Amino acid sequence: MKLALSGRPLLAMTTSAAVLAGCVSSAAIVPAPRTQAAVPRPTGSVTVPIGQPVRSTMPRPAGPLDPGFRRPPAGLTERIHFLWRAFPGKTGIAVQRIDGEWAIAQRGGDLFPQQSVSKLWVSLAALDAVDQGRVRLDQQVRIGPEDLTLFYQPLAARVRAQGSVTMTVRSLIETAITQSDNTANDSLLRTVGGPGAVRAFMAKKDLGAIRFGPGERLLQSGIAGMTWQQSYSVARNFETARAAISPATRRAAMDNYLANPIDGASPTAIASALARLARGTLLAPESTDYLLDVMSRTKSGPKRLKAGLPPGWKFLHKTGTGQNLGGMTAGYNDIGIATAPDGTRYAIVVMMGTTTSPIPARMALMQSVSSAVAEFHGR
Repeated sequence: MKLALSGRPLLAMTTSAAVLAGCVSSAAIVPAPRTQAAVPRPTGSVTVPIGQPVRSTMPRPAGPLDPGFRRPPAGLTERIHFLWRAFPGKTGIAVQRIDGEWAIAQRGGDLFPQQSVSKLWVSLAALDAVDQGRVRLDQQVRIGPEDLTLFYQPLAARVRAQGSVTMTVRSLIETAITQSDNTANDSLLRTVGGPGAVRAFMAKKDLGAIRFGPGERLLQSGIAGMTWQQSYSVARNFETARAAISPATRRAAMDNYLANPIDGASPTAIASALARLARGTLLAPESTDYLLDVMSRTKSGPKRLKAGLPPGWKFLHKTGTGQNLGGMTAGYNDIGIATAPDGTRYAIVVMMGTTTSPIPARMALMQSVSSAVAEFHGR
C-alpha cells in the first residue's frame, strides 16, 4: 500500500482491530501529524558524505552521473522528515544510496532494539568464517532438545519428533534468515563461536553503532524479567512462566531494555552496513552473492517495506519484532536493500523502539518510506 503525499495532511484510515501481525487490511493507518503547524526545513535529516566511492570492477558509465548520485533527490529529505514526525513514538529512519554519495536519516544515531534483525550479523560472521576457511557451508551441525530456544522455531518440531536433527551451515543460514527461526540462528551462532565471535567480526569490519546481544534465550528472558531455563523451550512454557511475573517486574525489565537495548543498533549504522554488504566489501564475492540471494527470499514482513515498492523494484531484507507488553512492542523493524528497475540501489532502514500504534499503522509507515524512495528516484 502506498500513501501519496503532496502537501496535503496525512490521512488516517481505520482498520479492523482483528488484523493480525504480519497482515494489513486495505485501510492501513498512518497517524495524523502531532501538530498542524507548517513543517520547517528539517534539522534532523543529514546529508552524509561516505568518503571515496568504492572502486567497482564495472566500467564507469560514459555519460554524466544521474542527478541523484551526489545528493538526495529534491523533496525526499522533506518527505522522510514529514513521515517520521507524523508517527508517534520513538522511530528511526535511514536511507542511503548504495551506488552514490549520500545518506539521510531521522534519529539515525540513536540505538533501537534490533530483535531478529541481529540474525543478519550472525550469518555475516558465519560467512566470514567460511571465507577464512574456519567453517564450511557443508559442515554438519547437530541440533538436539538442549539447543531449542523459544518463540518462532519451526525447527523445534523436527527435533522433538526425531530426537535430534543434523543440518549444514548453509541450511542454518537459509532457515535463520528466510524463516527467522530462532533455534536455527542460535545453532549457527554456537557453530561460529558464540556472541563473542560475532562481536569480533563486527569490530573487525568496523560496523559502528551496532551491538550484538547474548543470544535469543538470554535476550528474551531478560526482556521479560526472567532467568532462562531450558524447560521454557517446550510448548508454551515460556509464555506461562512469563504470565506469572508481576506486572511491575515485567514493566521494569521492558523499560530497562528499551532505554539501553543490549542488542541496540542505529539506523544509520545498519544502512551503512547494508551498503557495504551490497558493494561487496564485507565478504568475499561468492559469499556476498549468496547472502544477498538468501535475503531476497525472506518470508517475514511482506507488508512492511517491501509492500511500498512499485512493480519492477526488487527488495531483499530482514525483519525484527520483539515482545509485546500492554500494546508496546520491544522493537518493530525492517531493514533491506531496494533495487530500482535501472539497477540503482538504496539501503532502507525503519526501526521502532517505543510505539503503541497498531500493527497496520506501523506497516503503513514502512510502506510510505519505501514508496517515497521509489517516487523520488531519478529526480
